[in-house]
Amino acid sequence: MQILSDILLALAALGAGFYCHILSNRLKRFNALESGMGGAIAVLSQQVDEMTRALDQAQSAAQGSADGLKALVDRAEGAAARLDLLIATLHDLPEVEEPSRRLRFVRRRRDLEAAE
Repeated sequence: MQILSDILLALAALGAGFYCHILSNRLKRFNALESGMGGAIAVLSQQVDEMTRALDQAQSAAQGSADGLKALVDRAEGAAARLDLLIATLHDLPEVEEPSRRLRFVRRRRDLEAAE
């Protein structure tokens, strides 16, 4: 009876060793850098790094554009305020009657020939 239990224990140990060997081979293939999942993970990690750098560059470019646009908007608002002031001062001027003559535009013949 003791011999039978020793044989069964030895068979179980051999089976567990064989199973560990199979798992070891699968893990080696899984972690292989060129063909396995390890290679895919390495490539994806590199792509994430590249995308992070590209995102940082895009953010800095967008920040520069936003700063430039803010400066232009501030200039435009200042110019609009000055124009409003000029228009308001024009309303205070007395109206001047213009002569009722029509403006006439004259084109010379050589101007027409040069345009063609």
